[in-house]
Amino acid sequence: MNLSSAMSNALSGLTSSARGANVVSSNLANALTEGYGKRELSLSSRSGGAGGGVEVNGINREVDHALIGDRRLADAELSNAETSAGYLARLESLIGTPEDDHALTSHLAEFETTLIEAASRPDSEIRLASVVHSAKQIATTLNGISDGIQKMRGEADTSIALQVQRMNDALSGVEQLNKDIMSASGQGRETAALEDQRQTLIDEVSAMVPIKQVSRDRGAVALFTPGGAILLEGQAAKLEFSKNNVIAPHMTQANGMLSGLTVNGVEVSTAGSGAVGGGSLSALFAVRDDLLASAQAKVDIVAKDLALRFQTGLDGSLPAGEAGLFTDVGEPATQAIGLAGRISVNALVDPDENGALWKLRDGLGASTPGAVGNSDLLQSMRDAMRDARIPSEPDLGTSAVDMSGLASAFLSDIGSKRTQSDQSLAFASARQFELKQSELADGVDSDHELQKLMLIEQAYAANAKVIQAVDEMLQALMRIAS
Repeated sequence: MNLSSAMSNALSGLTSSARGANVVSSNLANALTEGYGKRELSLSSRSGGAGGGVEVNGINREVDHALIGDRRLADAELSNAETSAGYLARLESLIGTPEDDHALTSHLAEFETTLIEAASRPDSEIRLASVVHSAKQIATTLNGISDGIQKMRGEADTSIALQVQRMNDALSGVEQLNKDIMSASGQGRETAALEDQRQTLIDEVSAMVPIKQVSRDRGAVALFTPGGAILLEGQAAKLEFSKNNVIAPHMTQANGMLSGLTVNGVEVSTAGSGAVGGGSLSALFAVRDDLLASAQAKVDIVAKDLALRFQTGLDGSLPAGEAGLFTDVGEPATQAIGLAGRISVNALVDPDENGALWKLRDGLGASTPGAVGNSDLLQSMRDAMRDARIPSEPDLGTSAVDMSGLASAFLSDIGSKRTQSDQSLAFASARQFELKQSELADGVDSDHELQKLMLIEQAYAANAKVIQAVDEMLQALMRIAS
């Protein structure tokens, strides 16, 4: 009986060693696999009617859920900062910095220079043509900024739709994996591989929306946002969003022309402190509805103030209320919304539109050329650019500034926001990196796994030696008995 027990104990040792080698090989093979949780073989000594030996209880998936939770919140913060910083960098590049030749401030400075040169030689058609060309460059630049802003708003809108679809797919996947894990757990099967897949899907969601994971019975989990939205509790929530094919400056979520986000049919706040705030999804809403909408409003103010400087009381040849040098598609500039995308140079002075250059000198409303040496209107135009005025709208401040100062305030506002965004990104990136490194440190340690493999090899050899010895003793007994 003692030899039989020894044989049984050794066989159980061989079994546990084989299972241990399998676990170690799995850990080593997946050392670089994203979402893989380190496996540990759970063993206990057999007792009671089972006799001695070792019992394989199962394979445990070893992860630090608290650390993963912190890292997921850091993922959301990082993706939020990356989204905002990316769009702000593109916006600043679109508008240009003072050092850029294509910057709005550069074109305004060039325009003022051409006015000065034309005023010194009002008889020169070349210099008058330079004024028109420079004015058209300003209009084209404003048009381009407006078009670029609306294009980026459209891209953000499309990205929102894509992320909503990805979230719905991922949440449905987590729901199904919950069911698979509960089923496998009830049947006594291992669930570690299923939990790996579930962690990967939850990580995907957590970059778009901050996630808090709560354990439920039989290995299932529920998902909530820090803002209180229920994303998964038994059943996955359904997120809905309607994409717009075209976005114009006047279109906002506030006036109902752009879609918000609903969860199970209920509209939720996408603000930073809202129900789904904090990840890349809320950043995209902020980009579309706040950052870029604000930039559009400010560039529209620049366009309106530019037009008004040449529209009201400057040119005595024009009837009251008529458009000046800069127009809203040929009409007086009265409506600021979207004006930067519509502003153009008055066709009356543009030879390409059958206009006459001499009207820059003699007045846009003049019917015949006047004295070629008269520079009064050109000097008045130059003075209008230098005149310190309070902006027509308070978005760019309430202090009196000249035209270049107003444009510089617009550029400075965007540059300041980009700098702040870069700082937030650097902080979020550093925090996420440290948490990710801590998570990886708790993952598979190849050196440690190889050390375990050596111990397993020794244990396997020892148990095999026991079996060999018991077999020899049994053979000896059989020879004696015969």
